[in-house]
Amino acid sequence: MARHSADAHLPAANADQRPFNPAISTTARATTVRWRIFAIIFLLTMVNLIDRVSLSIAMPTIANEFSLSPSMQGLILSSFFWAYALLQVPGGWLIDRYGPRRVITWSTGLWGTFQVLAGLATGGASMLFARVALGAAEAPLFPSGGKLISLWLAPSERSRGAVMMDSGSPLGVALGGLIIAYLIATLDSWRLAFVIAGVATLALAWVAHRYLRDDPALHPQVNAQELEKINAGRATPAAEAAREQVKGLGIAGRSLAGLLIGRSSWAMVYFGLLTWGPSYLAQARGFDIKGIGAATFAIFICGALGSLAGGFLCDGLIRKGVRRGLAVKGLLTFSGLVALCALLLLPTLSNPFGAVGLLAMTAFFLMWGSLYWSFPALLAAPSRVGLIGGVMNLAGSVGGIFVPILVGVILQFFGGFGAVLAFFAICAALFVMATLFISLDGKREVSDV
Repeated sequence: MARHSADAHLPAANADQRPFNPAISTTARATTVRWRIFAIIFLLTMVNLIDRVSLSIAMPTIANEFSLSPSMQGLILSSFFWAYALLQVPGGWLIDRYGPRRVITWSTGLWGTFQVLAGLATGGASMLFARVALGAAEAPLFPSGGKLISLWLAPSERSRGAVMMDSGSPLGVALGGLIIAYLIATLDSWRLAFVIAGVATLALAWVAHRYLRDDPALHPQVNAQELEKINAGRATPAAEAAREQVKGLGIAGRSLAGLLIGRSSWAMVYFGLLTWGPSYLAQARGFDIKGIGAATFAIFICGALGSLAGGFLCDGLIRKGVRRGLAVKGLLTFSGLVALCALLLLPTLSNPFGAVGLLAMTAFFLMWGSLYWSFPALLAAPSRVGLIGGVMNLAGSVGGIFVPILVGVILQFFGGFGAVLAFFAICAALFVMATLFISLDGKREVSDV
């Protein structure tokens, strides 16, 4: 059965859904609706991570209130990823079937609701349930962004689109650490902080529904010149190509293996720092709640800047004639090696502010990993981009599931963070090796995998 976008089911009389007619456009300069689309996706991913990181920031307080052991803390921090991981592939299928606009709207509304409900938790079990539900609701967001990259951006712009989307992640952690810590300290209530974050998320669901479109030609503000830019280098317009069916996953097995292992290894480092970073700052470096918020902000704001720098640098290198495979994999390899060296050096630093500075540098280069979100559109058949994005995010989510538990076990067994940092360094090395296994040169590799 042929796939139809969510917009195709709406009445033709709706002015927002009238097909765009290039013949009636008289604007000489191309509009920039595509970048406004990704500004909204950037905002959504930022708030997504604010909601997600709120528990990590509040965990020292919640652990005292609920008398949680380190292992139970790790279990709760991991629980978000259980449903998040399980729904990646079904979520990717829904995105390809119904379109990212509809999926993003429902996803955002539901996760805002569950964030509010997390503020009503009465113990470890109820908090665990709220986090599982939050993970289920947030699952489709990043694969939806990957699908929008395919639909709205020409290949020459996809690195920038990928990092615009994913840079919202570390910025959300940075702002989330600062905002949630401030709200907890000011209101003397982690519960109110959770509720405020959830209500803000609900407002964004309305914004997404109002502005996003699955087909650039159906957006009332896109003119002929921008549509030409979007479809540059395509034999078939993106929305039409996305309806063509292919066998299997529509991606070569070698690249799929590298994609999954690389994303999972990267996620082990990123989500390890995200979930246990505040506890590391408190226990190993002696920061209080406000200090944790400020340090988390500094570390992850550098991550956001690094994400943007990596994407713009990558597209810049390609415009200057560097082969895409060399540009992307070269930048990712360099970022992984920097993270590896920094994580091995961190235990040797005695100054807590020096440690924060090194972690900030690590985050800057580690977040060049945002370039991974350009891979689904570059490697997969157009009708499988959402699914491959979901499969890739599933691999990252598996890393997110295991790393909080593994860190909790390592801490309980070794009694310190030195072994934890060594584990993160091993993950960074695996990230580098897997990335080199992905093939980005020549034509898109499509197989019956």
